[in-house]
Amino acid sequence: MRFSFGEAITVRRFSSWRALPLMAACSLLSGCAGGIIPEGHGPATTPAPTHKPTPAKPRPPVSPSQPTPAAPAETALTAGIAAGPSVSQVVPQDAHTVAALGAFRLSCPALMWRTDQSGLTQGTDWAQACAAAASWPDATAADFFARYFETAQVGTGATYVTGYYEPEIAGSRIQTGIYQTPIYKRPPDLINVDLAQFRDALKGKKIRGRVEGRNFIPYFARADIVDSNALAAKGLELAWAADPIELFFLQIQGSGRLRLPDGSVMRIGYDDQNGRDYTGIGKLMKDRGLIQAGSMQDIMAYLRANPEEGRKIMNENKSFVFFRELNGAGPIGAMGVAVTGEASVAADPAFVPLGAPVMLSLDRGEANGLWVAQDTGGAIKGANRFDTFWGAGERARSIAGGMSARGTTLLLLPIGTVARINALPK
Repeated sequence: MRFSFGEAITVRRFSSWRALPLMAACSLLSGCAGGIIPEGHGPATTPAPTHKPTPAKPRPPVSPSQPTPAAPAETALTAGIAAGPSVSQVVPQDAHTVAALGAFRLSCPALMWRTDQSGLTQGTDWAQACAAAASWPDATAADFFARYFETAQVGTGATYVTGYYEPEIAGSRIQTGIYQTPIYKRPPDLINVDLAQFRDALKGKKIRGRVEGRNFIPYFARADIVDSNALAAKGLELAWAADPIELFFLQIQGSGRLRLPDGSVMRIGYDDQNGRDYTGIGKLMKDRGLIQAGSMQDIMAYLRANPEEGRKIMNENKSFVFFRELNGAGPIGAMGVAVTGEASVAADPAFVPLGAPVMLSLDRGEANGLWVAQDTGGAIKGANRFDTFWGAGERARSIAGGMSARGTTLLLLPIGTVARINALPK
């Protein structure tokens, strides 16, 4: 799970783990940053985003087959499922569809053994499609989806989509020079508690904290860690960042790359979180009139222009993410498989089976097409809420930072799923 840049307004981390012009490089984390970054020695200035949004007209939603529930739905089943048009009518043979087929192949092993929290499918429902996907040619990817899937709309189908990406920031394995902001490993005294072990009514509820004396108390908040050095000198430093603001946003993404002084790359991913609630500083800043559009670039520009206030604003997000070094393919999503740029989305597993294809039809053309739900996010909650993954690099950074799209979504489910669901007793 991860937080998203679009949700930097309202808000990932990468689940197994949803930017930024440099004005004046100064210390934002007084306890860790160690002073001003010398001019000309800090991370390279990030250019203004060059990507221009591509407008598009979304497909109209399917008329729901049943009234919208009066109370907020808790799962896809309670939100209501309506049959959509045939897959061949909505899924084109294009690069998006080819990439989605590749992502679907990666999902299949986990897809067939995971419990579907949405209640829509069982692992065996996917067996035929997964068996065929292994050898299906990319050149006819659209035919594969038409052969094994049907479309379904959850609730009203009204969709909101943001974006995330794998950031790259300047870092070092050792504390030296400008690299003074620690990137922490998971502390051994951080305890995860499954409350269902204590009371059945608390099934699905978990908390994190630490033991102090005979009491279990909340774990250190961000301000405790970055200002009061609560974790300093405990051997928990995985690496060191040159820029605390860039690290803050890498924590929001939940995974990223450190460009080391010798030019090599160290990949790091989410290992745990301190258990404190996430506060989206973008929304906070927008509500206070500090920024207008609320994009990643807007937030970063304000934090750099107002370093002392910016430090305090970042600390209002009490959540703090701990990392581990990643090796092999990645970044890794909630299914335990690598997510694919421009093919993977984060979704709420209560409304979308993780591993299922989803067809987005939005007012932003870049995100239109077939994606695969392979990740989750702290702010990606509810029916038809998605966070698109754009990979790494400046293009990905620019698109993800400004992605805010609305439209409709169709899930692709194994043929026969909608009829079976609608035949269930109401």
